[in-house]
Amino acid sequence: MNTDRKALWAVRQSALPTVVRSCPDCPGMRHRASGKIRVNASGKLLDVWLLLSCATCDRTSKVPVHERVHVSTLEPARLVAYEINDPAAVGEVVMSASLAAKNRYRLDWTGTWELETRMPLYALDDPNPLSVQVRFELPAPVRVERLLQLGLGLSRAEVRRLVADGRIRLPFAPDAKAHQDFELTIHGPGSVDAAKHAKSLGAADAERTDLARIGLPPEPVRELPRRAAAAGTSPVDRVRSQMTRAAAVTVPR
Repeated sequence: MNTDRKALWAVRQSALPTVVRSCPDCPGMRHRASGKIRVNASGKLLDVWLLLSCATCDRTSKVPVHERVHVSTLEPARLVAYEINDPAAVGEVVMSASLAAKNRYRLDWTGTWELETRMPLYALDDPNPLSVQVRFELPAPVRVERLLQLGLGLSRAEVRRLVADGRIRLPFAPDAKAHQDFELTIHGPGSVDAAKHAKSLGAADAERTDLARIGLPPEPVRELPRRAAAAGTSPVDRVRSQMTRAAAVTVPR
């Protein structure tokens, strides 16, 4: 069986998540990353803030990243990245789940990712298994069945049917949300049917082996009832025998 069928799916970043928290100046709850980080130095102590912009009133607000930390506690390269508003450093801070929890706001990942599939044109009915590596470029929580829909070009019902039939093997439930790399396997219908048949045969063999192990005889083979002729004489022969015996009886004179 060919086991070299492999494919790569990549969850690519298309935008930064939205910060959901209340705005002091308006009823707005959604904030965009401005792309800037502010660093304020007071002697050897540093304050580092992420700057956000309210999507409703455009008010700028600050999210503390580091507060009153000694300059020696930050790596020089990271400090420079903060000072020059390096996009990678800004993105890392915006997507930080620990920073969101610390500052009590929520991240909305809607519209932040897209799926890139580097997969040869393998047919889904090929009996050879297809191993798919799923890699995340950003920690966006993505529903697994949504990835399968996009990657395979199938409906939600079709994806669930393939999972239920054992055609798609996952490390977790299809309605779970993943945000880290994982691997899935797609099987053809022939390989799944053969595996089920082999499993059923193995279960029967295991049952017979267990009976022998505990000293019980195997279940006897049931035979069909034998015909009357196979048991001995036929009904006609029995009548003739009775008539012969009666004729041989001597009647007293």
